[in-house]
Amino acid sequence: MSWSIQGQRVGPSRRYNTRMDASRSDVLILGGGVIGLACALYLLKAGVSVRVLEQGTPGCGSSHGNCGTITPSHAAPLAMPGVLGVALRSIFRADAPLYLNPRPEWDRLRWLWGFARHCNWRDFQHAAEARSAILQRSRRLIEALVRGDGLDCEFVPRGELYAYRTPAALAADERHHAAVLDRLGVEVQRLSGAEVEALEPALRPGVVGGLFHPDDAQLRPDRYVAELARRVQELGGVIENGARIDHFGTRSGAIDFVRTTRGVFRGEQVVMALGAWSPLLGRMLDLRLPMQPGKGYSLTYTRPQRVPRHALVLREAAVCVTTWGSGYRLGSTMEFSGYDEGLNRTRLDALRRGAAAGLHEPEGPQLLEEWWGWRPMSMDEIPIIGPSSRWSNLTLATAHGMLGVSMSAATGELVAAQLTKTAAAIDPAPYAPARFGL
Repeated sequence: MSWSIQGQRVGPSRRYNTRMDASRSDVLILGGGVIGLACALYLLKAGVSVRVLEQGTPGCGSSHGNCGTITPSHAAPLAMPGVLGVALRSIFRADAPLYLNPRPEWDRLRWLWGFARHCNWRDFQHAAEARSAILQRSRRLIEALVRGDGLDCEFVPRGELYAYRTPAALAADERHHAAVLDRLGVEVQRLSGAEVEALEPALRPGVVGGLFHPDDAQLRPDRYVAELARRVQELGGVIENGARIDHFGTRSGAIDFVRTTRGVFRGEQVVMALGAWSPLLGRMLDLRLPMQPGKGYSLTYTRPQRVPRHALVLREAAVCVTTWGSGYRLGSTMEFSGYDEGLNRTRLDALRRGAAAGLHEPEGPQLLEEWWGWRPMSMDEIPIIGPSSRWSNLTLATAHGMLGVSMSAATGELVAAQLTKTAAAIDPAPYAPARFGL
């Protein structure tokens, strides 16, 4: 029996006996976050041997603390006419939902210039269509994984509600956000203030209207990642924890080996799924990935008594609210501060204030975690997925922005299809690394 990977036929004579060479696998995946593990799972289902190299533990990066919403509704990119002015004005407001740190950094300035070039309606529509295709496919696949693979991650297909307290904010989103979803065939329901308050009693009075996205869902992201890791190992995949990459060995235009703090590893193919760390590691391969970390924050509590029934976005404050059986989380915000580490109390306080303005019980009885993480933001806000044009055995799977969990399953399926040379369920062209010369 044999299978094909990137056009190469691999039979018994080419397959590596892991007892003879325990460091080698068919595919070596760099990164054990939600994207890397989803790629591993779909490759294993295709009959490919997989090893995952994770610098910490699975899901310890931005997969861990996000709001866990699965959102076909988030097709529209941030890059649109007018947003750059909002970002520049935020320099003077450290608590703004979108904050641009004024500290000069060449890489960040270059990214900002590239981002600005995509703030036009033509690129906006292209990005929305590309994002929508992978989001809608992933939404179906995630539910299929939850049911078929028994992922215990508190998945609930209950929809997501945007709540508005000012007519101006509601009208702006009806003109742009809702209209984009209409064109893409994603259902969005327009609700009056009274309908919103009846649907969601956890909201304080004063809501003027809402947009409900019935096809959205939610899950607990840390448990989703843990369950993906469990299934990867059950299917024979290997996860190397604490394997920090410090060198790539290359030969004849291909990656020959990857050296880590856990040893040297090889693979017929290599998948880079390193999230916000991708540009840093990419430099070792002379790849200039057009990405910046977008810092997000969240607060996790035990459940308040008057808990929301749905995942919520308190739109003016840009606060996302998610409730699970095991907890309750406030999150969101976008901060461009480069690779700045640590919690920013101003940003956390803004989450609390935004929740307090919109909810009867904005915080749970016990604070469980204050969290920050870097989201991998590309210049055009379309993920970078596909074979590298620079290295013959490298595939990229990165730059998912705020939507790594939402796009995870479809990314894994697409990478598996590309590496095994089978038909892809979605058109891979919009995500190709070649658009950036990668």
